[in-house]
Amino acid sequence: MKKLLSSRRRWLVGIIASISAWFTTRSVANQAFDASQLHFPGDPVEHFVVYHFNKNDNSYQEHILFSIAALMQHYDNNIQIVVSCMGPGIHLLAKKRPRSDMTPLRLKSLSEKGVIFHACGNTMDSLGWTNKDILDFVQIVPVGVADLIDLQEKKYAYIAW
Repeated sequence: MKKLLSSRRRWLVGIIASISAWFTTRSVANQAFDASQLHFPGDPVEHFVVYHFNKNDNSYQEHILFSIAALMQHYDNNIQIVVSCMGPGIHLLAKKRPRSDMTPLRLKSLSEKGVIFHACGNTMDSLGWTNKDILDFVQIVPVGVADLIDLQEKKYAYIAW
């Protein structure tokens, strides 16, 4: 009789442990998958940021590009980012760069992920540049500062370095 109770007890403990494990994994799975937080390409975004890019400095450039990637990851791509380049910062968007410079590839990759790059038309005019001098995916805006104002009026958060 004692042996029978011992095997029943082990069986009961095994069943309880299995049920407990099933409920635990269901609970964890339900917490990990929250459909309301999914963001698919084409869905409206909730966060809007404009970066004011106005320096021709490699360290400055690296910090901003890192920040853009970090924001995209932090908000799980539920963000619209515009990089508005003017003055010396417009050189970020130049096609002619040293061969070893991988920046155009990084910018193209960010563009393919939804980041928008604006070039100030006034700055381009002062340099004698045309759309042939800047990367193909860049949008030219007539006045860079007006671009910043317009975007802020559309609820874009303004980020300056």
